[in-house]
Formats: sequence, structure tokens, C-alpha cells
Amino acid sequence: MAETKEYDVVILGGGSGGYAAALRAGQLGLTVALIEADKLGGTCLHRGCIPTKALLHAADVADEMREGPSIGVKGSFEGIDMPTLQAYKNGVIEKMFKGLTGLVSSRGVEIVQGWGRLVAKDTIAVDGVHYRGKHVVLASGSYSKTIGQEITGRVLTSTEALELGEAPGSVIVLGGGVIGVEFASAWRSYGAEVQIIEGLPHLVPNEDPEVSKNLERQFRKRGIKFATGTMFDHLEQTDHSVKVFTQDGKEFEADYLLIAIGRGPATANLGYEEVGVKMDRGFVLTDERLRTNIDGVYAVGDIVPGLQLAHRGFLQGIFVAEDIAGLNPKVIDETKIPRVTFCTPEIASVGLNQDKAEEQYGKENITTATFNLTGNGKSQMLGAAGFVKLVAVKDGPIVGFHAIGARMG
Repeated sequence: MAETKEYDVVILGGGSGGYAAALRAGQLGLTVALIEADKLGGTCLHRGCIPTKALLHAADVADEMREGPSIGVKGSFEGIDMPTLQAYKNGVIEKMFKGLTGLVSSRGVEIVQGWGRLVAKDTIAVDGVHYRGKHVVLASGSYSKTIGQEITGRVLTSTEALELGEAPGSVIVLGGGVIGVEFASAWRSYGAEVQIIEGLPHLVPNEDPEVSKNLERQFRKRGIKFATGTMFDHLEQTDHSVKVFTQDGKEFEADYLLIAIGRGPATANLGYEEVGVKMDRGFVLTDERLRTNIDGVYAVGDIVPGLQLAHRGFLQGIFVAEDIAGLNPKVIDETKIPRVTFCTPEIASVGLNQDKAEEQYGKENITTATFNLTGNGKSQMLGAAGFVKLVAVKDGPIVGFHAIGARMG
């Protein structure tokens, strides 16, 4: 018979949502087991937000070095030393990992290293041991979608792109969403020729249309090429390059191809469906309090339909812990979760864009106000273009904030 350990809360997944739930539950005096197959911190810390920000910081420094002589700062940009940059990035990750591990342990949380599987509505099995909780939180995160392509050699997802040992000379980026434009921006700053291919009519299609159009203008000025409304067909890879063929008959070639078409929920082979958790296309369905259809089982983060943001998962993790503890927290309004895209120029937004506001409230009931950054002294010093746009209900509240420009995040 399998050994069984009892807890108030058992959490499957040690990413932003999982460890946030563990930290808050531990703080509230609950006994917690946090199960993670890889490293505590999940995608955000090890293969997402944090390492990407390190590479983007290097891109900012490269751009500033180029600009230096024009403002009297002597110096020049000579290229990217990728091994040194990788060491810097990995150092940041390791420092944050150690800090997070210590913090979670200090809350009395038991960290269980291993592949977990839901085997009953209150039990997760890891290497033959059963971890039974009065409450279970599913927080298994997400994976990079690959549209059926083999990720090998010069064909990359964001995970492989973060580990490149050289600064690429040329790159094709398949996907013009947040991940795609951030990598495109960084690589362009490193000196690469960049071509984005996006199936929808605009880059960053989830942003306000005016923001998307402004980003496209500024990318053109930076020499970043893009083809929108263009669908991928197939690729061919050699030892030296990748060719991408699109459905309209065009052909693109570069040193590398980054597939950045979004992320899918990591829920396969974890026992969710077998136990009876209600799913839709791999996502776990919940009510507004993040409860699944099974009593005592919650879900947080990228496996729950909605914005796939680390801080959304973190917020949900705290909410669930407080709900379990009987604090009756206020339901999360996801329209009020801020979003930032750290390309150059940066994009920041919260709330509804103009199209969605008009759809929800009626076009005749929406008004907007836009402030052009050319009138802002700091933006002029930074050589930055862009704007801040507010979307409001007439004689009512502001329902959307949208900004593009330098240091908007």
C-alpha cells in the first residue's frame, strides 16, 4: 500500500500560481505540499519572464551605446558576447531561484521534487507516495506551441532561443504577439536582420488597434520587417539556415526560426480528465472563484482560460489560498490586470481597448483621449515616440489605459 501524507493544501506545479498559493497558505497557517517536477519558479523564472528581461536589458544597453556619441557620451557598440550575456542571465535566475526556495521553505511549505499525477479528487501521487489534501490546487502551467514542427537545430521555441550561444545574424519570427515582438526587438538591437510573420492583420493583435499600428511604424523605422495576414505553410532546414514557406507563395530564409505562436495548457497525462475535472481543449474550466467542477479542487494560472501572465497566476494563487482559508476574498476582475510588452518601444495596457469597450458599452457611449509623447520632455530626451490613450464611458469611469513609448512598463 502506498505511503500517504496528509495536508490542508496540496499544490501541483511550482510556477507563479503554485508557489504564490503555497506562500499565502503557509502564511495563513495551513499545512502545504508543493509538488514540482522541474525547478521551483516554473516557466517565468527559468524559461520566460526573467531570462527574457535579461536579454532585453542587454538590448537596451546596446541601443544606448549606439546613441551615446550623439549626446556626448563617447563609446561604440562592437557586438554581443553571448557567453558573457548567458552567464549574466543565468546568474540572475540562480539568485532569484535561491531566494524563492528559501522564502517558500521559511513558510513551512514542503517542497516535493517529482512528477505528480492527480489520482483522486484529493490526492496527487509522486513516485509511489500519495499526497492527500483537504484542498487540491492544479497549477501545472503551459508549454510552447509548435504547430507540429520538430524543435531541433535552427528551429526554436522561446526556451531554445533563451539558450542560444551566439547572436544570430538573421532570424524569422513566426508569431507577432508578445513573445514574438520581444525577441524580434532584442535580436534587432543585437544587430540581426529580423522578419516577423503574423497570421492576423496586425502585430500584438490583443492590444488597442492604435497601439498595434504605432508599433508597426516604429518597427519599420528600426528595420524590423514583418508580414501580417500571412499564414505559415511549411519549412525546410539545412545545416546553415531555415526556409519558411507561407500559404500565399512567399519564401523567407534566415539563420534561425523562432516559433512564437503562443502557449498551450500543460494538462496532458496528469490525471485531470480521469478524475473527472471538466476540461475544454486542454484548459481546466473553473467558476469565478477558480473552483473546478470537483469539490475541493481549484485551478490557477495558464491552465485556466484567460490571459497567460505570470502575475495573473500569482494573483490567482493568493486568491485561492485565501478562499481556502475562509477569508472570502473579492473575485478577481481580470480586465484590471495590467499587461506589459517589453519590446522597443514598450507597450503597457490595462482594461478594455477601444473596440472591446465599444462592443461592451455601445460605440455611442465611449469616448477617448490621447496624449502624444512628442510633447513630453523626458520622451524627447529619450528620442521616443508614442502616446498614452484613455478609453472611458461618457460621463462614466475610465475603462482602458493604453500606452506605447520608452519605459512605459
